[in-house]
Amino acid sequence: MKITSVECYAGAYLFVRVNTDAGISGWGECGLAYGRCTEAAFGNCQDFAKAVIGMDPFDTEKIWNHLHRHTFWGMGGGVTLTAAMAAIDTACWDIKGKALGLPVYKLLGGKTNETLRCYASQLQNGWRKAAQSGGVAMLYTPEEYYEVTKEAISEGYDAVKVDPVFCPPEPVDFAVIGNTLGHHVRGSYPLKELEIAKERIAAVREAAGPYADILIETHSLIDTNTAIQLARTLEPFNIMYLEEPTCPENPELFKVIAQHTSIPLATGERSYSRWGFRQFFQDRSLSMIQPDLCNTGGITETKKICDMAEVYDMGVQIHVCGGPLATAAALQVEAVIPNFIIHEEHCANLKAEYRKYGTHCYCPENGVYTIPDLPGIGEEVPEETLAQCRKVVIA
Repeated sequence: MKITSVECYAGAYLFVRVNTDAGISGWGECGLAYGRCTEAAFGNCQDFAKAVIGMDPFDTEKIWNHLHRHTFWGMGGGVTLTAAMAAIDTACWDIKGKALGLPVYKLLGGKTNETLRCYASQLQNGWRKAAQSGGVAMLYTPEEYYEVTKEAISEGYDAVKVDPVFCPPEPVDFAVIGNTLGHHVRGSYPLKELEIAKERIAAVREAAGPYADILIETHSLIDTNTAIQLARTLEPFNIMYLEEPTCPENPELFKVIAQHTSIPLATGERSYSRWGFRQFFQDRSLSMIQPDLCNTGGITETKKICDMAEVYDMGVQIHVCGGPLATAAALQVEAVIPNFIIHEEHCANLKAEYRKYGTHCYCPENGVYTIPDLPGIGEEVPEETLAQCRKVVIA
């Protein structure tokens, strides 16, 4: 079997369809439809597509190493490169599963997890309220945090994730906060703002009850000093973990933060490939890793990262903030790995736009996912949606 062409698509999400001379096509997502890298990633998908024409999609190790070592910039890493690699790699795994009539999890070793617990993610953005508006609903008051948590818990979730920093203390024009991607607090946490963050999480704990898990997200909007201040303030609320307390490019800082709080730390969506996670493993500053399969190199690389984490007794929650292809691929890997902890169900998955990009659009029931058993990753993009996307074909 040979790859004959790669179709690169840009819509609400970035993704590829890899075609073969056997008439089997595979799908993979590039995880950079949010933030400020969309055009670069779309271009990298096209560049790397040219490098795999004529290769056998079953040779996923060979293809990954070819893109890593023989494209010059691949060895330097960088998210637009590893995201393009991820899209192509995932599509090849999808082809393998379809050709063999098996779900990808079977090809990776089979299930160690029959079902996958998940959490309601990014409640500060409104959960159902945001989905109904088609955008993001910024929550400010403790009462709003209480209500949105009650809503998620009523749907069967026993874990929620909240960023108490993202929304500033007082309401602002969303265009302002949207352009900065969150409210930054660095250097020293103003006591008034620290109290507001505490009140928000206190409301979440009250609404969730004593036994539900609370995950704290901060999107690297704080730094080492303010992360320590925030963590110490939130310790009484029995937090499951603190995500991205600062920029992951200097792993030494996570070690410092970990030494000053009892809350376990996590990061991963802005760490790429095994090399990006290496120091976190070596100093064991993390308790949970969150590799984004669509950003860190695809199924081939993510499985290796998760296996490395198990050596250091680190749990895994694959970061999922993309389209239905991203969700489906993550479920396949999470089904296999013994150190799986929890799956991220992002609030963006509730939007009508999300559902246009999948023929199946898998959803959890009572806060739990079952793993798709269809061949490949078990998800495709409908033709009517493809017609609305920009398309470049590499052959």
